[in-house]
Amino acid sequence: MVNCIKNTLIIGASLNPQRYSYKATIKLIEKKIKVFLVGKKRGKIKGFNVYDKFPKIKNIDTISIYIKPKNQSCYTDEIIDLSPRRIIFNPGTENPALFNKFTLNGIACENSCTLVLLSTNQY
Repeated sequence: MVNCIKNTLIIGASLNPQRYSYKATIKLIEKKIKVFLVGKKRGKIKGFNVYDKFPKIKNIDTISIYIKPKNQSCYTDEIIDLSPRRIIFNPGTENPALFNKFTLNGIACENSCTLVLLSTNQY
């Protein structure tokens, strides 16, 4: 049996409806994908908590990154410990050094757009 769990962690979640991370969160929820959210400000998006620190979670399939490369390294160890199936570096978040580090740790990485993947059924 194929594992169909697509639990997704969004790093850089925003409470601002104009931000792409917010739009991606809404799209994931609409597609019945469970989301875990980490952002600068705590709050809720459609009933899902936005944490300002990395939550203690398990069984993450995908991590979708929406923060600039200079702000990503503080999450490196936690991401590796989570051992997700893949990491999506959304436009503007591309980070070749972390891409390579995660790949060497057995995590598939792609420079892509979560919203595009969702809208074209490639998620």
